Amino acid sequence: MKPVATLPGSYLQPQATSLPAPLQALRRQRGEALADMPLPSRKTENWKYSSRRLKLADELATTLPVPHEGGSTQPAEGYTIVIRNGVVIRGSSRFPEINGVEVLPFADLSDADAEFLASRLDDSLDTRNVQMAALNGARFEDGLLIRLADNAVVDAPVFLVFETDASTSGSAYPRLYVDAGRNSQVTVVEEYINRGDEAALVNAVSEYRLAGGAQVTSVRLTVETDTVQHVGATGVKQARDSRFESHCVGFGGPLRRHDLQVRLEGEGAECLLNGVAVTQDRQHFDNHTCIEHVAPRCNSEETYRNIAADQSQIVFNGRIHIHQDAQKSDANLNNRNLLLSTGAEIDTKPELEIYADDVKCAHGATVGQLNEESLFYLVSRGIGRREAGVLLTMAFVNELLEQIPVESVRETAQEKLGRFIEKSFEDDAKKVLS
Repeated sequence: MKPVATLPGSYLQPQATSLPAPLQALRRQRGEALADMPLPSRKTENWKYSSRRLKLADELATTLPVPHEGGSTQPAEGYTIVIRNGVVIRGSSRFPEINGVEVLPFADLSDADAEFLASRLDDSLDTRNVQMAALNGARFEDGLLIRLADNAVVDAPVFLVFETDASTSGSAYPRLYVDAGRNSQVTVVEEYINRGDEAALVNAVSEYRLAGGAQVTSVRLTVETDTVQHVGATGVKQARDSRFESHCVGFGGPLRRHDLQVRLEGEGAECLLNGVAVTQDRQHFDNHTCIEHVAPRCNSEETYRNIAADQSQIVFNGRIHIHQDAQKSDANLNNRNLLLSTGAEIDTKPELEIYADDVKCAHGATVGQLNEESLFYLVSRGIGRREAGVLLTMAFVNELLEQIPVESVRETAQEKLGRFIEKSFEDDAKKVLS
């Protein structure tokens, strides 16, 4: 029998760090727990289609060094914090200065705050199903704590630029924790980009904890190049009458994966999850979502749309779990998928697990190609077939892009998706001509 592959020991070597003692102790504890950790394989259900894409070569085990200050563009609106190779770059950041709002690098935390954080990290994630998040817990060099007091309101979006500087090969472990007090409000934008052409691994973890009545909007944009493997996880815990909105837009790479887990633990809590993923060439993207309806009278609305071109692959697994005491739950899950070539593949698996008897739930998934009647309609009105295909494909995802509440991110996503779609149809036209 073939032995089970385990996490290479090179990924558990201690790294230099300036973290407070409680967080260093937590890292050591998590690292010891990862000894001989089995790596995901095809027999690991939630990694069935992606395990072969995960490459943990020894040259990627070294934590990427933190280069000099500067280098990232400041958006016109909002506040900006630059996290480069997992470390907060203070001189390149613009922190909010608002009563009741704290934005603190992990390295600057007092021992008391570090103790608080150490007791909370990974509390919102089921690391049995999000295996790679445990590696982040053993390797993070720094991170960002955003803490809102009760009734605090951040008046503009907080942009977090997670930048991987891969001048050499290595890995980065970005970490974010948002603690939103009662009736507080904040919009957080996570943008993942990279510089440099060397191979890199990004293992990112974000957590959001919402007290009663809090309103948090999370926007996640993944635009790294094909030299970067990105494995990310987001965990959310919601108390009574809170609202969490998630808008995820991701572009494929050698491996892109995002696990999103939401627990509705207080009566009347609600969440909205929107997602768009696109791939081309031989790229790969894997989205796994799980919504746990724990308390009664909670609402969830989830819509994901995917576009795969060329020989690329997209995986979507959306799970809704209605617990026994979660009566009067209202949950909807919709996944629509578009194939732009016969060589592309999309694997979708929507799941409903219901243990309450007074609920309203629905789920559905479709996989198909562009509608020929719609194409014919546009072509018959003087629009070229290629241009008609671009218009219909953009319309397929634009409904979700229009819901992104941050204008600059919405425009960036639309521009990049427009270029992606045009390139897909240009390549298709070249193949036909040849």
